[in-house]
Parts: sequence; C-alpha cells; structure tokens
Amino acid sequence: MSADFFSDILLPITLVIVTLGLGLSITLKDIKNIILKPKNIIIGFLSQMLILPIIAFAIALITKLDPEYAVGLVIIAMCPGGASANLVNYMLKTNVALSLSITVANGLFSTIKIPFFVMLTMLVFMDEKTRIHMPVGNAVLQIFILTIIPAALGIIIRRWKTAFAEKLEEPFRYILPILLIAVYAGIIFLEQDGSRRHVNSFLFLIPFTFALNLLSMLAGYYVPALFGLNKKNKVTIAVEVGLQNSALAIFVAGTLLNNYNMALVAVVYGSFSFFSSWLFGYVAKRYL
Repeated sequence: MSADFFSDILLPITLVIVTLGLGLSITLKDIKNIILKPKNIIIGFLSQMLILPIIAFAIALITKLDPEYAVGLVIIAMCPGGASANLVNYMLKTNVALSLSITVANGLFSTIKIPFFVMLTMLVFMDEKTRIHMPVGNAVLQIFILTIIPAALGIIIRRWKTAFAEKLEEPFRYILPILLIAVYAGIIFLEQDGSRRHVNSFLFLIPFTFALNLLSMLAGYYVPALFGLNKKNKVTIAVEVGLQNSALAIFVAGTLLNNYNMALVAVVYGSFSFFSSWLFGYVAKRYL
C-alpha cells in the first residue's frame, strides 16, 4: 500500500465523511441562530478568519521557519474548525450550536480564502524559483466538491430524514478520529519509508504547530472576553479557533500543491491538536 493511497483516495473520502457528518449535525435552529443571533458567531468567525492567520504568519516570520513549513503553517490557519472542534465542544458540554455555526460560516468562505491566502503566503515566503503554481480554479472546485456539497447533503438528510440522521450522527463523531489517525499514520510511515530524517522533521515541527494551537486558543478565549461573552461561549470559540480541519490542510498541501513538507506540518498539528484543545477547554472551563 503506497502513500498515494492515503493522500489521493483515503484523504478525500475522509474529508467527505467529515463534512457530511457536520451537515448531519446541523438543524434549522442552528441556521436560524446564524441569522437571528449573529453577535457570538461574528466574533468567533472573525477571530478564526483574521487572528489565526496573523498568529501563523507571526510564528513563521519570528522563527524564520523554512519557507515550505511556513506555507504549511498558514494553510492550517486558513482551514475552518471542522467536525473535530464540534466533537470537542460536544465532549466539554459547551455551546455546540455556536461551534457548528462558526464552522459553517468559515467553511463557506474557505473555498475562496484558502487558494487566495496560499498564493499570498508563497509570495511572502518563497522566491520565484521555489514557488509552486496553484491552479486556483481547480483548487476552488475541489474544495467546494469535498466540503460544501457533502455538508449541504448532510443538512438535506437531516431536514427530511431526521431520525436516520440522528442515528448516523453519533457513529460519525467517533469514526472521524479513527480515519484521521489512519491518514496520518499512512503519510508518516509510508512516505519516504518512515526515514529517520522524516521522523526528525516531525519532531522539529512540534513546537511551531503547538505554538499555533496554544496561541490560537488563548486568542479565541480572551478576544471574545473583550465583548462580554460568557465563559461557555468563550471556551466554545477558543476550541473552534484553536482546532482546525487538518484533513483539509493535508489535502490542500499534499494533493493540490503536491508538497510533502507542507502537508507534514498539518500531519504534526493533527496528531495532537484534538487532545490539546480538549485539555485547554477543560482547564479554561474550570479555572480561567
């Protein structure tokens, strides 16, 4: 079994399952919340949309990170929260409806913002010789097909087959982490045959990806505090801002850009961020 199987077949399937599961979780009430109670959603959305990329750029610039790794870090910051963030908020008993609403709002913009910011990041960090051409139209189309369409299908199923959707919702929550682990393991151990250099690169990236995760959650917690949000909503936004859809980041870096080093950043991030985000949320809920 080759690494191509994981990046070209299993990863897109995982993305479809992630976004389909997200759609199955969304009710008409959640959609109405976006329209009728926009304040919390706007704060969470802008925190994720603006603050997260700034943090990623700052880490890359201050540490003089290798250009490919820098682009990989920003790609993560461009991705929406996804089902993992929703699951963590579900486990923490925070505002799951708010989490879902922010994910939906950010996901709708991701089809355009990811290609745009990836191109901008490569202009900043990479010279003309090493810069990778990204077919923007194709990228937008593929991201749309793998994220927006399955999510819309999930919403339709939830609307017309509510009982069926509710039966699927719980298994989907726990199938996702297993699929993600399989993808990460496949990319880590099959690409370059799991060489020592590859393992060293994995370990090297841990501090940078952890810094992105932690600083994002701190910003996601304290920025909403400036607007008077209660603790439950602050923790919800912190998790949503701090835990990105690493499967989508791997797809963009590994499949659309065909760059293993950029994808590795997302693999490293995805290997711990679910657990670190849950731990942060638990501590914040009890002690902050």
